[in-house]
Amino acid sequence: MRFGERTRSGTKVSGWTKRPTASAPFVEYVIIAGGGGGGGGGTNNLSGGGGGAGGYRSSVAGENSGGGASAEGVIITTLGTVYTVTVGGGGTAGASNTRGGKGTDSSVSGTGLTTITCEGGGGGGSSGTSSGVGENGGSGGGGTGGASVAGGTGATGQGRAGGASASGTNAGGGGGGASTVGTQASFPNGGAGGTGVSSSITGSATSRAGGGGGGGSAGGAGGTGGGGAGGSLNTNNAVAGSTNLGGGGGGGGRNDPTATVGAAGGSGVVIIRHLNNYPDATTLTVGTKTSSGNYTIYTFNAAGTIGWS
Repeated sequence: MRFGERTRSGTKVSGWTKRPTASAPFVEYVIIAGGGGGGGGGTNNLSGGGGGAGGYRSSVAGENSGGGASAEGVIITTLGTVYTVTVGGGGTAGASNTRGGKGTDSSVSGTGLTTITCEGGGGGGSSGTSSGVGENGGSGGGGTGGASVAGGTGATGQGRAGGASASGTNAGGGGGGASTVGTQASFPNGGAGGTGVSSSITGSATSRAGGGGGGGSAGGAGGTGGGGAGGSLNTNNAVAGSTNLGGGGGGGGRNDPTATVGAAGGSGVVIIRHLNNYPDATTLTVGTKTSSGNYTIYTFNAAGTIGWS
């Protein structure tokens, strides 16, 4: 029976009848890329910069994307379309005298949808490189060196810049977080990582995408939202960014005369939800389905697919 069609029994016509039909949901999302790795310390007694957080984009009403941006528009799905979800991995730990690796991107794509991509976090700088500048990324990696060396920049609408090293210091700046910039190093200690953004998309408030702390005589604290702490004097205790929060890894600590390594960035996550008066997804690979209040929620900690029919 079609919408608005009447029913007939013999010669009698009954009232108008509406057939229940499936409808494509409007979905909100939080997409976070992998965090950058912390930079390795240098043999010249300098420490590594903290890794930048993975880029952060959100369409949840009343919440923010990274870099202080407002929430984006929802995804208007199409029945029969299967959407591809990519979840970025964390950047590699910076070896001695080596900048931390950049995190990889997270995204959602599908026919008729302009791909929504978050950029991986920038790696923390290392004094063993030519400049020690933090890498650009979703959020920027912290800088390090014997002068005031800049942190990397964050992507517009996704994250903040990394902190610089202070003039004359041997410590690394904190990696940028999705919400705030990484803290500049203050002799002889590393700068703290920038803070992440809190979201209640799963039903409870959770901070994600914090920057990694810079290394120093005392390592900088990791940013709220999964950022790892920086390494400290004569130790190799830089902390990795938290898995599935997109946190930046901590920079390698000051160590004389042996250089130290940084820590890896944390992997990202993709979270999608819709009102539970829409039907559940009919295609769902890798992602997990939960519910909270009026919403059905799909969480992807690795690459997968989702669709409705």
